[in-house]
Amino acid sequence: MESLFLTRVLDALRSGGDQVLFVQDGVKTTYAQAFDLVRRLYAGLPEGGVVAIDAGNRPETVLLQIAAQLRGSTVLLIAASASSPDRVAAVEAAGVTTLVTERPSDWPAVAARVITLDELTVRDGTDPAGLPESVTVIFPTGGTTGTPKLIRHSGIYDGMAHIFAPDPAGPGRTLLIAPMTHMTGNATVLGAILRRESVVLLRGFDAGTVLDAIAEHRITALSLTPARLAEVLDHPAMTSTDVSCVRQLSLGAAPLPPRRLAQALEVFGPVVGQGYGLTEAPMIASISAAELDGRPERLESVGRIVPGMEARIDDGEVLVRGLSMMVGYHGSAPIGDGWLRTGDLGRFDHEGYLYLLDRANDVIITGEHGTKVCSTVVENALARHPLIRSAAVFGVPGEDGEGERVHAVVVASGALSAEEVRAHAREFFGREHFVPSDVDFAEALPLTAIGKVDKRALREPFWAGHDRRIA
Repeated sequence: MESLFLTRVLDALRSGGDQVLFVQDGVKTTYAQAFDLVRRLYAGLPEGGVVAIDAGNRPETVLLQIAAQLRGSTVLLIAASASSPDRVAAVEAAGVTTLVTERPSDWPAVAARVITLDELTVRDGTDPAGLPESVTVIFPTGGTTGTPKLIRHSGIYDGMAHIFAPDPAGPGRTLLIAPMTHMTGNATVLGAILRRESVVLLRGFDAGTVLDAIAEHRITALSLTPARLAEVLDHPAMTSTDVSCVRQLSLGAAPLPPRRLAQALEVFGPVVGQGYGLTEAPMIASISAAELDGRPERLESVGRIVPGMEARIDDGEVLVRGLSMMVGYHGSAPIGDGWLRTGDLGRFDHEGYLYLLDRANDVIITGEHGTKVCSTVVENALARHPLIRSAAVFGVPGEDGEGERVHAVVVASGALSAEEVRAHAREFFGREHFVPSDVDFAEALPLTAIGKVDKRALREPFWAGHDRRIA
């Protein structure tokens, strides 16, 4: 039986004709042109194996994913926010056979065949020879345990093919801000294709550019992280931009401060909803604007569990299972019907609404992508500096209590500045969100009764006055 997902995607590309699929920097790509690109990419790819994709937001990125899946290949999507060591580790752990990139100089020492995306687009096209039964995509985690875990997803794509259908209100226009190689961005662009909509692509985030795109293209749907939503709401052009065209504004990746959700509802109207999910289980809970109407206490909730998923609380931690679950971690047994520990502490109210309260581990969710940063990974990187004897890293609330910042307390054996510590982290990770926003120096780190660094004591003053220990 052929993959329902690929069947529907190909049907959309073949039948879309001159309808515009992508708009980027003023250049339009029709559905017919996109199908031609898929044929060209397909012709240059080998059969089977593991194809890694390292590319930004451009039409060829998602079309390459489709072409590789048509070849029966497993696809590894390399997250734009991943640190340099994590990117290499993910490619090696996944057993990548072909790596397609925009920047071959970033990959000098991998065993895989490295080719550029542009090399593939100039080939003559070939029609796909039959469809595989299923597709598999691997998403790396953020390296929160020191080495990135590789998360295998398969059934969720056929699930998308069942869920997404053309909107009776007419073709929509989706603004894609999140990277296509992240779960949110990937699902957004593929969902738009399945709905036969147009996608306006942004290469990066700028609040003014987002508002300009909404006004110029009459955007009907977009997704934002809390940090990005705050920048959009605070931008001077917000009050003069007509956003009445927006039918759906989805929020996720990190908990949203209640006042910001209330502000978004006031500005955009009753089209704002937020969800809760993980890369391992992208759809766990959601809440709509209608559920928030007249219920201000629900502004702190991430919603009720979506159909097909289950959740329970065990020793304060949220456990989940169900249809949106990953197949499993690469190299490990499938998770099947088992429960997944989310690492989030929470509670349900009597109506089944879930409220997140804290995290069960030392993961910090930070940056405009809502990237997970493990404190121990940053601590280990800082410890490589010859003058750093020890370091403690933890999350603190950002300005006005919004978002989380990476904070470091360092014990040094010589003269060392905060900027030197930050520069060391920046050089090691190659990504800014791993770099501590603030660095304090101490003569020694506090210890618990059993001799462990007492991060709770270090963190507590920063969270005083907050009802929950996440932001």
